[in-house]
Amino acid sequence: MTGLQQKVRTCLWFNGNGHEAAAFYVSLLPDSFIELELYGDPPLVVEFTLAGAPMMILNGGPHYTHTPAASISVLTKDQAETDRLWNALIEGGGEESMCAWLVDRFGVSWQIVPEALPRLLMSEDRAAASRAREAMLKMRKIDIAALEAAARG
Repeated sequence: MTGLQQKVRTCLWFNGNGHEAAAFYVSLLPDSFIELELYGDPPLVVEFTLAGAPMMILNGGPHYTHTPAASISVLTKDQAETDRLWNALIEGGGEESMCAWLVDRFGVSWQIVPEALPRLLMSEDRAAASRAREAMLKMRKIDIAALEAAARG
């Protein structure tokens, strides 16, 4: 399905460097590609797919800026994928935050969440889940081995 056929698409507002951001984002995840660029150089609109999710960037000017109130959340399989994405996103001016959150060099907030995190936090063993949560609250990038160790007590 191409961009013009998608009924719903998330739109991110940029100030002229949206094409650069889209190209970077699609390089990070499989099943990601730029679909369409419209209206000028740089393009006013860039439609792309990010890991199968339809997205759009509007180079709308300086009127609005990114906020952590909206973020891109990526569920990762393991520590290697978590580390790769985390490092790529903070490289070149991004900033780490707490509990799996970061802001990339374009000012977009991301959550890089290993599959182990929600699994441990939803454990039926509520004491183990609480220990995992307390460990997570002290982390920036999620360390799966440390979470699992905390859950075990």
